[in-house]
Amino acid sequence: MMYLDERNEKIINAVIEKADRVCPGVLALIGIYGSFLTGDFHEKSDLDLLILINDDRGWQLGCGFIQDDLQVGHDIYCTTWEQLQRDAGYEHPNISKLMNARIVYCTDEKYKERLEVLRQNASDILAAPFTEEDYKKAEKQLREAEHSYTMAMISEHMSDVLDSAGNVIYYVENAIAMLNKKYFHYGVKRAYEELNAMQCRPERLCDRIESILSATSATAVKEHLTLLMKETIAVFLQVKETVGGQKEAVAGDTLVGTYEEMYSNWRNKMYEAATTGNRHLAFMSLVSLNAMFSEIGSEVDIGRYDALRGYEPQDLYKTAKACDEILGEYLDEYRRAGIQVMHEADIDAFVRDYVTIIDKGV
Repeated sequence: MMYLDERNEKIINAVIEKADRVCPGVLALIGIYGSFLTGDFHEKSDLDLLILINDDRGWQLGCGFIQDDLQVGHDIYCTTWEQLQRDAGYEHPNISKLMNARIVYCTDEKYKERLEVLRQNASDILAAPFTEEDYKKAEKQLREAEHSYTMAMISEHMSDVLDSAGNVIYYVENAIAMLNKKYFHYGVKRAYEELNAMQCRPERLCDRIESILSATSATAVKEHLTLLMKETIAVFLQVKETVGGQKEAVAGDTLVGTYEEMYSNWRNKMYEAATTGNRHLAFMSLVSLNAMFSEIGSEVDIGRYDALRGYEPQDLYKTAKACDEILGEYLDEYRRAGIQVMHEADIDAFVRDYVTIIDKGV
């Protein structure tokens, strides 16, 4: 398609000419990426350009228009060094413009060198072993998918469900790519090809996505979204087990005071909830207790404590006793760490001991 090559050359030359006329010195370089780089173009393909500008004057080079003779839309937009700098940090997997663009025009070799530094930064990140920090980056994409999933599940109209489903798919694909420390080289049309080549993913990832796209009712979309999210989260949990930071052994400095804090914050609330029949108080107290267990468990190796395992909405006294049991189990962590629970006979005894301790500290 020689005429496409000629068309593309004319567009590139027009950008160069306009830059020379209206904002000399602002254009750093121009690169080609997208379908004309990967070979996936057709007669209706537009040209994807990396038009790298040095300052805000360069925004004048941006333009959108429709080419009537071929009925092709063109979107000529600019990119700043700051944008490429963010891409080089690999916070998302859509960085092919940075990594793959073939430079076709450059006003000074120093700009190519600067671009190569950014590419190398990204390459170094991608080539390094997968770490907990990499997991957290991927997890950010997963959290966005979870938010969109929630919006889909509470929506009623098909168009709203589909809109949220599209966001779920976008962020799940991003999350899986980052879980594999990959970026997307090709366009959306070849997404399945790239996703299927990734080792760490739900086994039927693309089938799950296709099922969502094939669904004809809001209910069916939601069912397939649920399967996609469950399987994606399962993969994340598997990876998390392998990359979690090395936890400290149970140590007194970390645990000291935590049992007393739990006892103070929630133990009597549980019995108050049982006496008054306040399920909300009982339930939310257990949720808060679970959160504290999780926070401690992220730092030291205490295993998993599940405060909600004993929740009985029809018997809050039984729930309170179950809470006592799990607090009792947590005391074993104190014993292993050699910590003594601080008990005082009354407030006068506390004041006497408390003041004495402070005096000794001074």
